[in-house]
Amino acid sequence: MSPKEILHGYLKTAREALLWKLDGLSEYDVRRPLTNSGTNLLGIVKHVASVELGYFTDTFGRACPIELPWFADGAAPNLDMFATSDESRDDIVALYHTSWDASDSTIHDLDLDSPGVVPWWADEKKNVTLHQILVHMTAETNRHAGHADIVRELIDGGIGYRHSAMNLPDFDGEQWTNYVAVVQKNADAYR
Repeated sequence: MSPKEILHGYLKTAREALLWKLDGLSEYDVRRPLTNSGTNLLGIVKHVASVELGYFTDTFGRACPIELPWFADGAAPNLDMFATSDESRDDIVALYHTSWDASDSTIHDLDLDSPGVVPWWADEKKNVTLHQILVHMTAETNRHAGHADIVRELIDGGIGYRHSAMNLPDFDGEQWTNYVAVVQKNADAYR
């Protein structure tokens, strides 16, 4: 595999891990805020889809296939961080797939050293390459997949990296209870 294929593979894995966090949940559960800042699963997916579109289209002078009204001048803050009542889960997932298609096209068409400009970054950092953006977007997607891990666990206890690779011990309920007790005991030593 080429370096570009390896990097792209990591991005694809992170995308799938993020979407997996929606599986089996109700419309309410994928929308409800579970942190003081309003973090919710569908909002995380909407945000990552939006950001990925910008990084792989605008940055490289490529046309964005859709308009994102939440980024328009005068739009209310954080509209990319939650699904409005008229946006369904299917709408947000379709947006993410549209984002993937546009991004994958850019990744396929350009070389890793192809130049781009991220206009919203500081002047000394805004000149980038596809390589940098692939690494950046993979890190960004994994960061938000980590947020989704926590939110999903708060909803129904669902945990794991992805369905085919949990990356966690195969504990039963009692083993998790005992494990958390050990973690708590160690934390209590610093009260």
